[in-house]
Amino acid sequence: MFVDEIDIFVKGGDGGAGCISFRREKFVPRGGPDGGDGGDGGSVFLEADHALTTLLDFHYQRHYQAERGQHGEGSNRSGASGDDLVLRVPVGTVVTDRDSGELLGDLTAGGQRVLAIRGARGGRGNARFASSTNQAPRRADLGRPGPGRWLHLELKLLADVGVVGFPNAGKSTLVSRLSAAKPKIADYPFTTLTPTLGIVRADADRSFVIADLPGLIPGAADGKGLGHQFLRHTERTRLLVHLLDPDPNTGRDLLDDLDVINAELAAYSPTLASRPQIVAVNKADLLEGDGAASIRAGVERVRARCAQSGQPFVIISAATGRGLPDLVHAIAARLDATGWLRVAS
Repeated sequence: MFVDEIDIFVKGGDGGAGCISFRREKFVPRGGPDGGDGGDGGSVFLEADHALTTLLDFHYQRHYQAERGQHGEGSNRSGASGDDLVLRVPVGTVVTDRDSGELLGDLTAGGQRVLAIRGARGGRGNARFASSTNQAPRRADLGRPGPGRWLHLELKLLADVGVVGFPNAGKSTLVSRLSAAKPKIADYPFTTLTPTLGIVRADADRSFVIADLPGLIPGAADGKGLGHQFLRHTERTRLLVHLLDPDPNTGRDLLDDLDVINAELAAYSPTLASRPQIVAVNKADLLEGDGAASIRAGVERVRARCAQSGQPFVIISAATGRGLPDLVHAIAARLDATGWLRVAS
């Protein structure tokens, strides 16, 4: 199960209590106070881990508490501090305070940490209260209870390229042909229920990460269909591949499809409206034959729109592989121009 949004409760460790104790040794009368301080409670941290791809673990356990501090002891022995609790989350997780909405951290690199809640301070032992006028204090502080808060965790995939389009446009097939990813492929809408990441080699030395996102429909930004649950994953992409389906059985116009999906992206986030795009018309085999004149006319209208707006335009067939090298070259050129093409490992 893919979980990319969840709330959890974290609590810092309680502080240990200070000790009331007096030094007692033979031939040492009135040895004075020697009660030690209580230890501090442990803190809770969130750490990004490349090995994780979902927040599923937090679905089964929602409450987390760091270790409490130990109580102080006599002979000025302070209690041990509680161990910190480190919760591992996928790279790309955004951490906010659920109640206030305060952004606590955006974990975009492996090993990066954010402090979720700090542990409580331990109490002072009676040795801390000794003075010239109070040489035998019988007072010590209790350890403070650890603070707690609800956190909202939201995963936004770290992909260089996101593939968007209507359901059944061939997005999963495209990603499976370009990379080693194995998304579910079937001939019915909404086959893709969760985003899938794949690594594509642009050449021998460079690569990029591509994401297959669930299909969008009109009203997705307002909660319709499945795509609205995953629009957040387009926010981190550097480039979008807008895949169009020329199949006449859909009853839709290609140019309208282009405008509808762009409108949904803009409605969800204004920054997505200006995100660089490569427009790709899939199922190139449908453009062949005498009966495909109307389909070719629709494709030419899209080509003209792209030429007018300066967007790259390619015709491909994800099923047969036709035009895929041209698409990879166009993606690599766009990423290379912005310095985001990765060194292949």
